[in-house]
Amino acid sequence: MILAASLKFKGFFSPDVFINLLRDNAFLGVATVGMTFVILTGGIDLSVGGMIGFTSILIASLMTKHHLHPVVAIGIALAIGSGLGTSMGYVISVFELPPFLVTLAGMFLTRGLALIISPETLSIDHPWYEKISGIKLALPSVFLIVIAIGLYIAHFRPFGRAVYAIGGSENSASLMGLQVGRTKLRVYALSGFCSALAGVLYTFYMSSGDANAARGLELDAIAAVVIGGTLLSGGVGTLVGTLFGVLILGVIQTAITFQGTLSSWWTKIVIGFLLLVFILLQKAFLLRSRRDHRA
Repeated sequence: MILAASLKFKGFFSPDVFINLLRDNAFLGVATVGMTFVILTGGIDLSVGGMIGFTSILIASLMTKHHLHPVVAIGIALAIGSGLGTSMGYVISVFELPPFLVTLAGMFLTRGLALIISPETLSIDHPWYEKISGIKLALPSVFLIVIAIGLYIAHFRPFGRAVYAIGGSENSASLMGLQVGRTKLRVYALSGFCSALAGVLYTFYMSSGDANAARGLELDAIAAVVIGGTLLSGGVGTLVGTLFGVLILGVIQTAITFQGTLSSWWTKIVIGFLLLVFILLQKAFLLRSRRDHRA
């Protein structure tokens, strides 16, 4: 896709475009890390976009109205985001409720809390924020570091192996002696933390907080994870694939921007088409794998 766009658009194949591609999608990318772990267990998290809006407006409010230092405001936002994720994980694991319904309630809760804090966008004017925002590689670096940490947890820690086992077969994981409920709780806590961190990156990216930010971003996160090869049924996938999924979405958006004559809604159309294609490919691979196993 990058090569095709480079042949069509002058200046597309350049370091600045690639850095901006990572920077523009950094907060989405961080959110997809938590979403990948959730989907690997066979679950779903619809509260991602609401959490980003909530944490962004919370940070802006703590800084502008309560005059807290950015580090303190960010710490509070990350703690609350992790706490909300843990609460949803607790309800899902203890009461065995569908993740779809629990995280949908979490989405409404976070959006409501964000609008209570401030229905209007709050600008952030702080030297510390301006200094970090001016560093082009700051947001991409955070995104790539989170991906690297996620890869380490997924493939080299017992928690990661338990996540894959639960996604493969929850009953088998229980019979193996794995703590299914505790692992699910930690997965949604991780997703809450990643969503809150994505909200932090959003404030640096926009230099403001917005209760209505990232509407529908949870669907973009799910699309990126699925396009990256993670099965919605759980148990199969990798964060490297998720990274490529995020980059694919970013390249589509950048190419449409370079085109200039197409509406931004074409991004959604192309993503929808790609998502359908990748789901069909996943189904085809699964059927082939089952046939080979039987043979």
